[in-house]
Amino acid sequence: MGTGDVGIRTRRALLKQALVSGSILVSGFHRLSWPDQAADEREGVRAGLVAFSDEDSVPMDQAVGSELDGRLFTDLSTMTPKNTVTPTGEFYIRTRASKLLDTSNWSIAFGGLVEKPANLPAEQLRKMAKPMGPHLMECAGNFRGAHFGMVSVADWRGVPIEEILEIVKPSSAGARVLISGFDQYSSESRSSVPGASWIFTPDQLKAAGAFLAIDMNGEPLTLDHGFPVRLVVPGWYGCTCIKWVNEIAFVSDGAPATSQMQEYAGRTMQTGVPTLAKEYQAAMIDYAAMPIRIEKWFVNGRIELHVIGIQWGGSRPIEGLEIRFNQDENYVPVGDFRVFHGDAWNFWRQVWTPQKSGRYLIRLRVKGASVVARRLDAGYYMRSVDIEET
Repeated sequence: MGTGDVGIRTRRALLKQALVSGSILVSGFHRLSWPDQAADEREGVRAGLVAFSDEDSVPMDQAVGSELDGRLFTDLSTMTPKNTVTPTGEFYIRTRASKLLDTSNWSIAFGGLVEKPANLPAEQLRKMAKPMGPHLMECAGNFRGAHFGMVSVADWRGVPIEEILEIVKPSSAGARVLISGFDQYSSESRSSVPGASWIFTPDQLKAAGAFLAIDMNGEPLTLDHGFPVRLVVPGWYGCTCIKWVNEIAFVSDGAPATSQMQEYAGRTMQTGVPTLAKEYQAAMIDYAAMPIRIEKWFVNGRIELHVIGIQWGGSRPIEGLEIRFNQDENYVPVGDFRVFHGDAWNFWRQVWTPQKSGRYLIRLRVKGASVVARRLDAGYYMRSVDIEET
């Protein structure tokens, strides 16, 4: 389509043409947009979404499978700065509740190297709960085939782990904290190894602001999200955020790594598979960023693409992001980077006008020489798109 031809069309005609274009997805486009006053002032018409290429067709925002093979992938394409929290029914799931799970009379047992064992009933824990704020969680196995839909943000309520550990005193100096959850299933998994436990130092839990969650988004946890109680370790991968917590034990500094720690060694970027828990580096989420949708606009008689994305991870605010659309291009600064305080995600937008049709590889990097972004730097979150019209 020539620019002169576009210039004489009415908005209604342009919109109609966009809706029938085979190169864009338009379902619900009116609710996905990030308001852009600049585009409106230039008489822009938003006309749908350009789809990412080479990604599997999987159900989004709905639970599939059961028990260890159960999954739910969050549709990130709907996220905007105005709805940063993921609805509970769309918050990602890596393992669904066991069919053997019985949550009646639930309590957490305290044992191991303690002066005196104890139990904490779930109802008493609920009385101790307080707002903990919004926090992001990402599965260490997040992957392109599921549109990287294993990352979500919820507004949590729970009890700081510091308060929980005051209930009992360790009988040994330097003891570590083993947190375990219910881990029995009615059928064998095709893809996962049973194991729901992780070992931390008390200082790691304190520094992360870890807590035992009992509510998410103003309602009690669902069974699939760990009801009646799950661990949340802000800034750490979801494999450390044990669901259905039923035991907290103090263990020796030389305790072996749990089966879950060993299963996730590669995905949490460990060196080899550590034998001992103390050899395991903190499973913190590195700085990461990726596009979540590409909006197609007609502005001043020409096609303009708005690449919308998120940035998350790391332990401190970043200077900004840089982006490129092909390997033979230089990185350029992301023009609109919106920082949100707290452990959630930041949003960014980049206006892009491809000069020719073809496949493009969208890749980002974080500004700053000392930033640790191993997955991002390796191209893990790179996404591709096929452009048919310019």
